[in-house]
Amino acid sequence: QVQLVESGGGLVQPGGSLRLSCAASVSIFSFYAMRMGWYRQAPGKERELVATITSGGSTYYADSVKGRFTISRDNAKNPVYLQMNSLKPEDTAVYYCNGRVGGTDYWGQGTQVTVSS
Repeated sequence: QVQLVESGGGLVQPGGSLRLSCAASVSIFSFYAMRMGWYRQAPGKERELVATITSGGSTYYADSVKGRFTISRDNAKNPVYLQMNSLKPEDTAVYYCNGRVGGTDYWGQGTQVTVSS
């Protein structure tokens, strides 16, 4: 059973930065096989894709976060990070870590990010 645990959420002012982390309870070999990503869900809205990264380092970003967010991973140490800069109030949401392997999705419990003055 794969478990993903997020950390790093909180309250930040507009224009500020946060870094989210996601640790997976899998072997390094299994982690390497997983495409990792971050999704978010704002109140009253559907969950949306924010960014993904493959084990080879290929990344994808939603248009709304391009140039502001950076996803990264350390295949030797397991965690996946989401560096969020120039945060806007519309970035407020619960952020979920996702791991995908063999057509199966695994999810963390989510971490709240609130951007407000």
